[in-house]
Amino acid sequence: MTSRTRKSASRPHPTQAVAIDLGATSGRLILGTLGPRSLKLREIHRFPNRFDHLGPHCYWNLPGLLAEILQGLRLARRVAPELASCGVDTWGCDSVLLDRSGRLVYPTHAYRDTRTEEVFKRLAARGLDRVYEWTGQPNLSYNTSLQLQEIVRAHPGMTKVAKRCLFLSDYFNFLLSGRMANEMSVASTSQLLDARSKSFSTKALNHFGIPPSWFTKPRLSPAPFGAVTGHRELDGLAVTLVPGHDTSCAYDAMPADENGGDIYLSSGTWSLLGFESDQPLLGPRALDDVVCNERLGDGRFRPLKTCLGLWLLEQILPAFSRRPDSPKDWEKLITDAEKAPAPRKLINVTDRALFNPASMKDAIDAQLKRRRAKPPSSLAHYTRLICESLGQGHADGVAAFEAMTGRKFNRILMVGGGSKNRLLCQTTANRAGIPVVSLNLEGTAVGNLANQFIALGAVENLASFRRLLGQTLQARTFEPAG
Repeated sequence: MTSRTRKSASRPHPTQAVAIDLGATSGRLILGTLGPRSLKLREIHRFPNRFDHLGPHCYWNLPGLLAEILQGLRLARRVAPELASCGVDTWGCDSVLLDRSGRLVYPTHAYRDTRTEEVFKRLAARGLDRVYEWTGQPNLSYNTSLQLQEIVRAHPGMTKVAKRCLFLSDYFNFLLSGRMANEMSVASTSQLLDARSKSFSTKALNHFGIPPSWFTKPRLSPAPFGAVTGHRELDGLAVTLVPGHDTSCAYDAMPADENGGDIYLSSGTWSLLGFESDQPLLGPRALDDVVCNERLGDGRFRPLKTCLGLWLLEQILPAFSRRPDSPKDWEKLITDAEKAPAPRKLINVTDRALFNPASMKDAIDAQLKRRRAKPPSSLAHYTRLICESLGQGHADGVAAFEAMTGRKFNRILMVGGGSKNRLLCQTTANRAGIPVVSLNLEGTAVGNLANQFIALGAVENLASFRRLLGQTLQARTFEPAG
């Protein structure tokens, strides 16, 4: 299991912490109260998030996100006056460039921006095998490496103006505490971390033309980090360095079997399938299968396969005048989709044409027509198509990992929004041929909280937390049909 261990302190009262969990489409602050035999969760604040277009490019509204975080922390302090800590996780890859004083010197692009297409194609044509050997990260258009390379090529003077690069979770830690650090898990999404050490790769930084001085050696998490500063109503609130990448937090929340027979699936906007490992998964087969060797907060590896997830369903909804806007509506849509016939041909959920199209329906229809398949006739039929296609994508990922590692995975542990979609759970089980355990779990928030409790000394280590959590979770198992 993990080496993340802290000396357990005596707790006369339950320990309370708040997870600041920022996703690409929404953010929330979740209060966790840890008792001797239970973890209680309470949603304190939830807010929408999206990137905005300014001309041809996409940008994040960072001041707006900070305002929502501070509002949520104030609400959490009122609800829990003894609140001990907060910790931040976000999506990976996106970053900010700062001067010596911490002032932004460049607007923050969203990872779905298309400005990296040229450097993406250049790396695909030459040098990718070397970069993968150095970093264990495949060529993805949103990698931090390509984003920063594009900035330096478009604005060469940026190498003199910018003095630090922080990933988004690092940046919000800085805004809260005044301290700068690069955290391990989120740094590993960059295609700039050395696959054989816990430092940034000098070879990769030089290859992409990125100043090494922009980064510091990544810090392991969890760890105490500082205190919230500049906000009197939040005096005394600690900032804990948790795994800054939301997927790493989601993995930490999994009540996995200690024998290593489980594979993890975080299902939301993206489908993120992987497992924990002491070693990276490298070589030509891993590169061909687009395996991302991301890291856990403690520096161990999290080999991962990524495909488009429920983003496909989210983005197809605007094409229909009648679409779900309540839990009851969603229940009816899933029921109707279950009754629809299984599609004869699936869509390729790794197709880059589906990454951020102007019309998702048109993009899916175009792919089907190229394969001589008739587009679905209703939203329910599209929903069935998407769930079946994602299920096959998940199954392909399991098979690839088993072939590359020689391991046999016995279950898929599934968290995230997709775990609430019984059609997606069942199609994944059917196509992978192993049970899917759908966990009623706020995965990223719970993993974030687990790391805070370890750093606070309220729980001994991650294995202890998982055992406690496993006793209290509601889970539903989907057995493969036939």
